[in-house]
Amino acid sequence: MQTRNPFLDEFAKLSTSAMGLAQAAGEEARAAFRAQSDRVVAEMDLVRRDEFDALKAEVAALRAELATLRAAPTKAKKPQTGTSTDGTRLPDAAG
Repeated sequence: MQTRNPFLDEFAKLSTSAMGLAQAAGEEARAAFRAQSDRVVAEMDLVRRDEFDALKAEVAALRAELATLRAAPTKAKKPQTGTSTDGTRLPDAAG
């Protein structure tokens, strides 16, 4: 026959309560850490992933356009040094 010991019953109840309290404290600490890290990240003004991906695609398109422009032969004349845009000579420093 098994006898009930009140000391062991109370100890079991206390242990169960302590485990529940420890689990709740752990969850609360995890939530506090997450909130703190979210606040730090918000203060750092980091870029979001979707914004980064959009900018990355735009840069890739611009690089492709630049490569196309560099590959095309240029027919525009380069302006000569010492002339203005209308073709007249600019005065030099001597007058």
